Amino acid sequence: MGLRNRWVIGNWKMNGSLAGNAALLGAVAAAPSSVGKLGVCVPFPFLGQAQSALAGGAAVWGGQDVSEHASGAYTGQVSAAMLVEFGASLVLVGHSERRQYNAETSDLVARKASAALNAGVTPVICVGETLAEREDGHAEAVVGQQLSACREVLLRAQGAAILAYEPVWAIGTGKTATPAEAQAMHAFIRATLRVLGAEAEATSILYGGSVKAGNARELFSQADIDGGLIGGASLVAADFLAIAAAL
Repeated sequence: MGLRNRWVIGNWKMNGSLAGNAALLGAVAAAPSSVGKLGVCVPFPFLGQAQSALAGGAAVWGGQDVSEHASGAYTGQVSAAMLVEFGASLVLVGHSERRQYNAETSDLVARKASAALNAGVTPVICVGETLAEREDGHAEAVVGQQLSACREVLLRAQGAAILAYEPVWAIGTGKTATPAEAQAMHAFIRATLRVLGAEAEATSILYGGSVKAGNARELFSQADIDGGLIGGASLVAADFLAIAAAL
């Protein structure tokens, strides 16, 4: 585990306002150094604000999606190069909400991750199964397929990409996998990376299923859980920083 970076990354989703963000970003900027790395992925209109608030500090910032294309007639899309202009060093790709509401396939997710890497932006590749897939005993098959689709980009990343395991049934529901359940899937993901020939021991794998201050320390103490991708709790500075302190 010493080879891997430990992360707490906030995903604001479609939340925030210029006025409301100021105190939250200020608290993140003032957070004391910890043993891990701290980041926030904000809606595109707030990238400039995040850059202004966090530049020069320990916390980093990024986007919540990226185009597979470098430029062109793709109305509404944002390229990795545009993210770089705002100092972004992270971007989420394949978040379960993008897969569900925007019908993103694993192949598209792989192309987006590749585009991010090409621009020097670290992709946070999200994988995970639905409740029905878990109950049918297909959780590992689903996650394995999502990882396999990203094989080429994972090989090229040489451990520079971040993975985030999202049990879709535990996002925004208040449910969470037990630490043992989460660890079991993280261990499966790391084993799959080895099978794919990727840098398994150097790749950070984050848990993204309703992490809270009260359960963060136990989750983060598991052997293959390298931190968390935080949703709702990342919008409350005290909660987000308490989770970060659990690294």
